Amino acid sequence: MGDFAWAMQRGWFGGFSGIELSRDGRDMLAMTDRARIVKAGIRREDGRITGITPGRSWALHRQNGKVLIGHTVDSEGLAQAAGGDLFISFERIHRVSHYPSPGGPSRGLQRPPMLRDLPFNGGIEALAITPDHDLIAVPEDHRDSSGDIPLFLWRDGQWSNPFGLPTDGQFLPVGADFGPHGRFYLLERGFNLFGFRTRVRSWHLTDTGAQGERCELQTSTGTHDNLEGLALWRDDMGRVRLTMIADDNFFFLQRTELVEYALTGGVAYSAATR
Repeated sequence: MGDFAWAMQRGWFGGFSGIELSRDGRDMLAMTDRARIVKAGIRREDGRITGITPGRSWALHRQNGKVLIGHTVDSEGLAQAAGGDLFISFERIHRVSHYPSPGGPSRGLQRPPMLRDLPFNGGIEALAITPDHDLIAVPEDHRDSSGDIPLFLWRDGQWSNPFGLPTDGQFLPVGADFGPHGRFYLLERGFNLFGFRTRVRSWHLTDTGAQGERCELQTSTGTHDNLEGLALWRDDMGRVRLTMIADDNFFFLQRTELVEYALTGGVAYSAATR
């Protein structure tokens, strides 16, 4: 498969929950669930990742400029706007923060009333910037009155919940992104005693709902580790790629891996295949 095990001898390394890539897939921002951002370059040969060159890393800060500590550090969702600004969601103390620069102070977005209903460890896991530059937020473990996954929208300084996404209850949302063609992709995780499963579904989003659902990828248990972050980009052959990063939970039996699939004809296959 198109996967790469990534390791660094740094005390903060591990627990990756978010990823953003440049349009050519060569530059990466990755975020840990302990409030740290790292910049890195990705090397590939014959379509397969062969190495990662880490660059600078930053601890995330509060609005007053102090480094996040304690229950405030559980960073889960990451989205990067066209100008480079970052939006990051946090669990436990549920919120979404805006970072004009990764090492600077945050600007907290208004906390919508719907966040009060989220489970302690089941808050906003997935963030994505729409083609119209609005922010989409998806909770991991919360359902609306219809049993759907609620989709929260930040537009013009206000939160709303315009509609939900259908679910069969077998997977939970953990990451999201929009593809180069404007379609919305949702990374979902399943777990049992034997390991993790991964699913990626996609829709065309309108102002009134999600249309044209497709299952782009679904793996069997144990195919990959705990994939939590998703980024889409177009490679030099014109194919849309799914790049995902795993959260190793800082546990020695798990690993940090980057996994890539290419989409063709509505089917995801190993990005290492030419």
